[in-house]
Amino acid sequence: MDPVRLQNLLEAVRDGKIGIAQALAQLRDLPFEDLGFAKVDHHRALRRGFPEVVLGQGKTADEIAAIAKAMRKRKSDVLITRVAAEKALRLKKLARGFAYHPAAQAITWNAAPIRITGKGTILVVCAGTSDIGVAEEAVITASMMGNRVEKLYDVGVAGIHRLLDNRSRLDAASVVVVVAGMEGALPSVVAGLIAKPVIAVPTSVGYGASFGGLAALLAMLNSCAAGVAVVNIDNGFGAGFAASLINRV
Repeated sequence: MDPVRLQNLLEAVRDGKIGIAQALAQLRDLPFEDLGFAKVDHHRALRRGFPEVVLGQGKTADEIAAIAKAMRKRKSDVLITRVAAEKALRLKKLARGFAYHPAAQAITWNAAPIRITGKGTILVVCAGTSDIGVAEEAVITASMMGNRVEKLYDVGVAGIHRLLDNRSRLDAASVVVVVAGMEGALPSVVAGLIAKPVIAVPTSVGYGASFGGLAALLAMLNSCAAGVAVVNIDNGFGAGFAASLINRV
């Protein structure tokens, strides 16, 4: 239940188009629906502007399908993250109509065409091709939340001329999400060039001393460029969500 649907429901009751009993039936499972193994938060879109997002990691295909069906029944957009290809195949058989995005390992379903509510453009930048999976999670998240999203991939500091050649795209964005592994230097460089919020995403890409993304995380937290906010390792979803909240202001 999002603000638009709630307003439409209240107006329908006011205008006599539906009865009070019908309206109560639609509101019965607010604020959450208990499925036994999960409590689906149908109230979240009213509080946060976007429905509950399902983390697919650690859940069975049957559990994910049950949660998704409960959300679709109430015409909530569905975003499921961290879904491996094998699980996605099983899930699509259990609940048809889902779109699978293999690079992001995400599943989506829209109750209606996405309305663009973001004020500007979110630009998702990634350092190397190995970081694209995390970047795509940010892209899918921000797109689902009603934003214009552009991509700028493989522009890491090892060949910084590739980044500088796209300076105009950096300047045009309202918010920039920067995804990088290894030493995690790219967000500092980007933030030093533009006067826009930069959300840094460390990835677990790198050799032994990268410690599974810890080196990049610490480098980003210690950025000398002002205005860099940092999310957790491989958390493209968190970056896309934060960028969307900023882009609404």
